[in-house]
Amino acid sequence: MTVLDTDIRPEGPSRFVAFWQRYRRNRAAMLGLGLFVIVVIMALTAGLVAPGDPLARAADPLTPPFTNSSVPLGTDQLGRDILAGIFYGARISLLIGVIATLISIAIGVLIGALAGYFGGWVDDVLMRITEAFQTIPNFVLLLTLVAIMGSKIEWITLAIGIVSWTAPARMVRAEFMSLRGREFVDAARNLGVSNGAIIFREILPNAMPPVVVYASVIMALAILLESALAFLGLGDPNYASWGNMIGQGRAVLRTAWYCAAIPGIAIVLTVLSFSLLGEGLNDALNPRQKK
Repeated sequence: MTVLDTDIRPEGPSRFVAFWQRYRRNRAAMLGLGLFVIVVIMALTAGLVAPGDPLARAADPLTPPFTNSSVPLGTDQLGRDILAGIFYGARISLLIGVIATLISIAIGVLIGALAGYFGGWVDDVLMRITEAFQTIPNFVLLLTLVAIMGSKIEWITLAIGIVSWTAPARMVRAEFMSLRGREFVDAARNLGVSNGAIIFREILPNAMPPVVVYASVIMALAILLESALAFLGLGDPNYASWGNMIGQGRAVLRTAWYCAAIPGIAIVLTVLSFSLLGEGLNDALNPRQKK
């Protein structure tokens, strides 16, 4: 055990160092990482920068940006602090993005793994279900689910996860179909390892890299879907979100453009950060990249 431990322990850090070296060579990916870190810091420090209720009145309605030190980014038509909404909205966006991504990946991995490993009628049934979901546009299906379940933030997050699982399922299925015939899988079968152990312990770790990369796309899509719902007035009004701010700001777009423009910029930069992160992860996890 001592010899094995000595051989294995250095491998983890060396892999991480190689991964980081490949990742940081991509300047766009480093920009995405920087933007993502800023959003995370905003979410963590929202209570310090803007203590209290972000939906409470903070100053006179429609105070322009940089004219009142207590509300640096101005106020909306109800007198709510836009800066507070931006910081607290970062929390909501990250919360929705992370949880919806986990839900969609969990569903997609389960369905894709079963379809790709067993094949045959199992694959046919699961892929027909996947195709049925793909025939309905994501946003239309999301509107239907929200209309059924309600507009609470928990149900919105669950609904976004439900409409986003088809792409991860197809990715995992393709990886499983290419890996299930490999020597290490045959060796596990010959040793009497159960199908469940082969799926989740042997094949799945090798099938996850493309799904990890695609997770950044799902997070960006989740933020956009929640913002679109809120823009249509279907968001949860009990939380300060960027989509709610844009939806409410469109009523005063001609006289107070900043009410919608500032949260819109926040959404654009956050979605851009996820896109650039995904690009960097793809480069860093690609085994063909030179160390």
